[in-house]
Formats: sequence, C-alpha cells, structure tokens
Amino acid sequence: MAVDMDKVMEFVGKAVADVGATFAAGSVVLGHRLGLYRALAEGPATPEELAARTDTTPRYVAEWLAGQAAGGYVQYDDGVYSLSEEQAFALTDPDGPLYVPGAFVLATGILRAEPTIAEAFRSGAGVGWHEHHEDVFLGCESFFRAGYIAHLLAEWLPALDGVVAKLERGARVADVGCGHGATTVLMAEAYPASSIAGSDYHEPSIEIARKRAADAGVSERTTFEVASAQTFTGTGYDLVTTFDCVHDMGDPLGAARRIRAALGPDGTWLMVEPLAGDSVAANLNPVGRLFYGASTLCCVPAARSQEGGYSLGAQAGPAALRQVATDAGFTRFRRVAGTPLNDVYEIRP
Repeated sequence: MAVDMDKVMEFVGKAVADVGATFAAGSVVLGHRLGLYRALAEGPATPEELAARTDTTPRYVAEWLAGQAAGGYVQYDDGVYSLSEEQAFALTDPDGPLYVPGAFVLATGILRAEPTIAEAFRSGAGVGWHEHHEDVFLGCESFFRAGYIAHLLAEWLPALDGVVAKLERGARVADVGCGHGATTVLMAEAYPASSIAGSDYHEPSIEIARKRAADAGVSERTTFEVASAQTFTGTGYDLVTTFDCVHDMGDPLGAARRIRAALGPDGTWLMVEPLAGDSVAANLNPVGRLFYGASTLCCVPAARSQEGGYSLGAQAGPAALRQVATDAGFTRFRRVAGTPLNDVYEIRP
C-alpha cells in the first residue's frame, strides 16, 4: 500500500487540532464554573490579578489563560490577558442571546456516558436521557436557551400565521418536551394574557422548570406536568411547541398524533429542530459534524431507550420530519425560519 506521507501529516494535523479542542472544552467549562471569563471582562489582568478577582490560585490561572490565548478565546499582550468585546459577548452572559460555555457544559457532560454508549453499541440497547450526567441537562438548557432568547419572540413566533395575535389576546399553549422550562417562561413573560402548559417526561427537569417559572413571576399562567410527548394532557390548544426534541423520541409519530389531537381547529404546531439536510452528503459540514457527534452519544441512544421503533437522530432533515407530520394526519408543513443551528417549521392539520 502506497501512503502519501504529506497527506498523512495533513490528517495528523487535523487530529491534533481535534484533541486540542477536546482538552480545551474542559478549560471552557472551568472558565464558566469559576467565573473566570466574567472576571476577565472587568478589565485586562495578569494571572495574579485574575486569580485575586476569582479567589483562585495564580499558577492554575496562568496555565488556563495561556491555553485560552492559544485557542483564541482570550487576548494576550506582554503578560497581560483580556477579552475583546466579541469574546466577552459570547463568553460572559448566561442569560444573553449567545452563551458559548453552555455548549461545552453539554458536550463534556455527554462525554461522561461514553463507556455506557460503547456497551449500547454492542448490545443495541438504548441509553435514556435521564441516565446522563446532570451537566447534560444544565448544559442543554444553557446552550439552547440563548438561541431561544435571541430568536423565539423576535423571529420564530412572528413567522407563524396569525399566532402572535392569538397570544396577545390570550391563547392556550402546550410546550411539549420543555426541559427546564426556558421556552415556557419566555412565552409566559412575553404574553401575559396566555397560559402555557409545559410537559416533560424527566421529573427532575420539571421540578426545575417550576422553580424557573416562580423565579420569573409567571407561575400563575404556567403549569407543568411530568408526561411524555405521547401522553401530555389537554385539548383545544391554539399552539403546541416542540423545541429540539422530536428527533430524540422513540415514537415521534405517536407524539405527532397526540399533538394533532391536542390542537384546536385552527391550531398550530411550532417544531424547532437542528439544522439538517436530507442526506449524509448534505450534512458533511461543521454543523453536521457537531450534531452527528451529539446524536451518536445522546440523541439516538435516547430514542432507542423508548418504545416506538424510531431513532431519527439530530440530522433527520426536513423530509423525515415532514413524513412524520404527514403520517400523523397533518396537511400543511412549511419551513418558516432558521438560524445557523436550527430549522423552524409551521405545521397545521
């Protein structure tokens, strides 16, 4: 076999970059947990100064800062480190429209399950969402919430035919697979005349969702129940929402049928899913790589842990999602919005 060593070294360089990124993920999570980014955003600092601001040890902080500078996450100039305005925007506000560290909390949390996933590869069994480390739930909320803050109220809901007017007048909404309730709370805050019912099969997440709603002062117009997408209660909803969860379901068709039954005569299903094409070839890009990785370690195992026989995965694509909706009896399916990470669909009976 003839091997082109230049191509080998090109590949090795790619692998080195990926290993470096893997280690860097842990460092970003440290920056998140210890408040290092937020403290550095207060102004340029030496390692000693940043350690003093965060009650940490200078030697550890020095190594962390050097690695962050090497990765382009902080600026370095003659022994002093700082954040550019753009870096501070992306790294320091967990309640803002972009919070990069949340993605790393999610990713490193998922990686903790690798031994369990390896065994699932051999057995064919599933690994439930509830079986993952707590960081998966916290990181998922942090990562996705930023996108919802940026886009849900300003772009996605206004893209739906007549829905915002209903919400302003007072609508009944079911937020299915709500997790920690980020989207439930956002909608309740924005539309005080409406009532929002969140549901999720993961009881610890529902407990947190109730607390999030109470902290936001919207408990009177929100309710939460522990229920799957196939069993959530209520009918006559004006809007049913599913955010980044249909592809995780073992029975998305059952969920779609339940959603259709739960909608009122002129109701709308808002489905938000990861950005994807309809084929592997269409997804051979950085976003596809991100979602295929997450799907291998989390989404497909979660679906295989449930009844139903589906495992769509995070790169299901619009054709597969449309087929689920059509099989459930919906007649209208259209893409109404999107982001670099999401596709947004309006689905009607």
